[in-house]
Amino acid sequence: MAHAYTPGLKVIPCTVLRKRRVLPIPGKVLASEGQEVPASDVVAQTELPGKVFPVNIANRLSVTAGEIPAFLLKKVGDPVKKGEIVAENKPFIKWFKTSVESPITGTVDSVSDVTGQMLLREPPKVLPLRSYIQGKVVEVHPGFGVTVETEGTFIQGIFGIGGETNGPIAMAVETPDEELTPEHIKDEHKGRIVIGGKHAGLATIKRAIEAGVHAIVVGGIHDRDLRQILGYDIGVAVTGTEKIGLTLIVTEGFGLIPMAEYTFKLLASRNGENASVSGATQIRAGVMRPEIIVPGYPKDVKECKREEGRGWIEPGDPVRIIREPHFGTIGTVLSLPPELTKCASESHVRVLEVKLADGTRLTVPRANIEVLEK
Repeated sequence: MAHAYTPGLKVIPCTVLRKRRVLPIPGKVLASEGQEVPASDVVAQTELPGKVFPVNIANRLSVTAGEIPAFLLKKVGDPVKKGEIVAENKPFIKWFKTSVESPITGTVDSVSDVTGQMLLREPPKVLPLRSYIQGKVVEVHPGFGVTVETEGTFIQGIFGIGGETNGPIAMAVETPDEELTPEHIKDEHKGRIVIGGKHAGLATIKRAIEAGVHAIVVGGIHDRDLRQILGYDIGVAVTGTEKIGLTLIVTEGFGLIPMAEYTFKLLASRNGENASVSGATQIRAGVMRPEIIVPGYPKDVKECKREEGRGWIEPGDPVRIIREPHFGTIGTVLSLPPELTKCASESHVRVLEVKLADGTRLTVPRANIEVLEK
């Protein structure tokens, strides 16, 4: 049987997931192998060095760099408070006395008798690393973190912004082609993952931020609204570090695009259950997709899918078209003609035939689709 290799989004009712949670620099691992951890548990932490502030002691006291040790009231390693005197001269006439105060609360990091500078460092900042997903620690990475495993629903989106968050799923609309409006966002949605339909506009997103919603998941969004939210255009860089007040995940694309019915129904089946969400996206080498993970089995599923995706597409597979003029359209692969076909751009490419829900048949370049793994 003919088949083609193609990228794809995963929309799976239940699968086995492993998340490697590691610190950017060495620290302390707080979880042990075999331990069950909730999504909010801190599994490792480290300390980020505080900011350094230079103070030119020699210049302030009008002495040479080599003379400053005689005027210091604090030595290396000593704690200091903001406004505390760290050095002063001792003139015969007290009116000529000069004192140097610390601009911060922290510690004396170093003193140089070459430059005449004292370096003061702010207290270190604790960087906690949370489990992100509820599951079991199956591997410990000494000094860095752990790998957490869970079984649950796994849904990938097309695009997202905002970091990792958690909360109960709240279905805010009735159908996948219903627009998520500001009126759909209620005060009781605070701390929840709100699921919309085909679109969320700027007013809706602002209302969600105001209500304390943790995340919004919708079919589409206008790029102009995205620019207004962020204040800049998103290119091919990694997203996920934006601080806009919530995480936003788009499952289909840009514009008014209804959420795929299968995705919508799967999310609806987990309504009220706690989910882990990440908006991190990267569309260059090392592709990253935004994701929704709901631990546990859906009501109508008795076992989880354990095998990896096969990595190719065959007739009968559901696909999404990811280029105009049919961007966001979902259909089923009918056939995979082996011969090259001339397309609108005058180039010769390999194509496939897709059947839409209304029976329409389209011929689409293979590079213009992605498989929906279910």
